[in-house]
Amino acid sequence: MLKTKLNVLTLRKDPLPTVIFHEPEAIELCSTTPHTKNRTHTGYKVTYLGKVTISGTHFLSGCTESAVVGLWDTKRTSVTHDDSITSTNTILEIRPFQVRLHHLDGRGDATVTMDTFQVARIAYCTADHDVSPNVFAWIYRQINDDLTFQMDCHAVECESKLEAKKLAHSMMEAFKKTFHSMRSDGRIHKSGSSDEFPEESSTPDDG
Repeated sequence: MLKTKLNVLTLRKDPLPTVIFHEPEAIELCSTTPHTKNRTHTGYKVTYLGKVTISGTHFLSGCTESAVVGLWDTKRTSVTHDDSITSTNTILEIRPFQVRLHHLDGRGDATVTMDTFQVARIAYCTADHDVSPNVFAWIYRQINDDLTFQMDCHAVECESKLEAKKLAHSMMEAFKKTFHSMRSDGRIHKSGSSDEFPEESSTPDDG
């Protein structure tokens, strides 16, 4: 009986694909390895570069570059003029349904504030930027109080290029799990639309 139960826990490990979705709800990433590094806080330590509102609803490769360059330059200028700025105490946590950005205290022990992002509203993400290979960015559909929306590009600087790629992989996995769960619950219709996905958008195929 014990052997039978243990066999159930044996999982097949497939190689990670190289995936680029060029669709309104798209995720771009390069082949990488799953997250295996242990940390006191769940997620990755990053520097939050900020956000900027961008135009458009259809996003292709390179669409975050100009926004990231602006955020990168602004952050570098701020740090140069004020050495007291310490924005590295931030943890980016990616999970199914929700992405959390923890802003920690000066010692990095406790969360002071937290920004949350619904995975279903993330239109695009990428870890491919010319300004720095360590930057990971995502485009988020922010719903305003008057029910209008805007597209905001958020960016973080990771500790390495590899960690930026791992974040992209984690985001893809979170999107896939969220999409499958919403479809199973009937929140995504046969047309591919839901309360979170606009009717004119399409979602990646299961493959």
